[in-house]
Amino acid sequence: MGKARPQSQPSSGTRRVSVVRQALLVGAFGWVFALVANTLSPRGLSLTRDYFPASPLPATGGIGQATAGAASAVETGALGAVDQKLQEHGLEPVTDERMHALFTDARYAQELVVFIDAREARRYQEGHIPGAYLFDRYRQDEFLPSVLPACQNAESVVVYCNGGDCEDSHFAALALRDAGVPADRLGVYSGGILSWQKRGYPMETGDRGSGMMVEGVGAP
Repeated sequence: MGKARPQSQPSSGTRRVSVVRQALLVGAFGWVFALVANTLSPRGLSLTRDYFPASPLPATGGIGQATAGAASAVETGALGAVDQKLQEHGLEPVTDERMHALFTDARYAQELVVFIDAREARRYQEGHIPGAYLFDRYRQDEFLPSVLPACQNAESVVVYCNGGDCEDSHFAALALRDAGVPADRLGVYSGGILSWQKRGYPMETGDRGSGMMVEGVGAP
C-alpha cells in the first residue's frame, strides 16, 4: 500500500485573514448588542445629544479683545453714548458746568473763549448763547470767513447745536479742525442749547450782540 499524502496546511496569510474576519464578526455582534441594551435601558445615552458642546468664543475673537470690549462698555456707560462718540472723533466733550464756567470767565468777553452755534440761522435767531457765532455747517463757505479768524485767535473753542442726538456740532467741529483750528483747543458741548436753556442760563435772540436777552426756561 502506498503512503497517504499529507493534507495541505493553510498558509499564514490565510490564517491571518480568518482571524481578522472573526474579530470583525465579534465586534459587530458586540456593537449590536450594546446598541440594543442602550436603547432599552432608561439610563441609556442619547445618540443625538452633544455631551461635549464647544465653549462659545467671544464675538471679539480673543481674551485680550474681549477684555478690551468689556472695558469699552464700562467706559461708554460712564461717559454716555454722545461723549463716547465725540472722543472717538478726537473731540473733547464739554459738560454743562464747564460750559457755564467758560461763559462767566473773563476771557469770554475778550473772545479768548469762543462759542460756535452749529444750527441753522432760523434756530439761531430764536435764541442762542449770548455772544456765540453762527456757523451753519451746511453753509460752511458762507460762515467760515468770519468764524475761522475768531476760532484761530481763541484759546478755547466750544461748538454746540441742539444737544442729545444732534450731530451738527460734531461735524462743525471737525470742519473747523480741518480748516486749521488746533484740535487741543476744540470742544463740543454735548448738552447743547436745550440743556443750556433748561438750566435757566441766559439766551440772546436775533443777531450776535443784539443785546436782546431772555432767560432760559429753567429745569423742569
